[in-house]
Amino acid sequence: MPGEPQDDCLFCKIVEGHVPATIVRETETTVAFRDINPQAPTHVLVIPKAHYPNAAAIAAAEPVLAADLLREAQEIADEDKLDSYRIVFNTGAGAGQTVFHVHAHVLGGRGLQWPPG
Repeated sequence: MPGEPQDDCLFCKIVEGHVPATIVRETETTVAFRDINPQAPTHVLVIPKAHYPNAAAIAAAEPVLAADLLREAQEIADEDKLDSYRIVFNTGAGAGQTVFHVHAHVLGGRGLQWPPG
């Protein structure tokens, strides 16, 4: 069921405290933690505590929760004193999504070229 924790989801396990992570922020609805394979000096993942597989699913089901992710991304950027940064949502394996629990990558602290990838 959408929004319910999934037993086989790594990020649900992080939310539940069963898998360790370097948590940098936590709110009532979100958790933010450092990426284990950082691609920039700041590389933080912001996830909802509720399980949704991707950005489109959370936007359709819980637009306020989707906005919480973006608000927390801004808080991460502010805390890391980033004047420019990138927020990335990968959707689907072909786009590089490896954990199917929606998450925003907050990347900054170095020049980010376009196009990415």
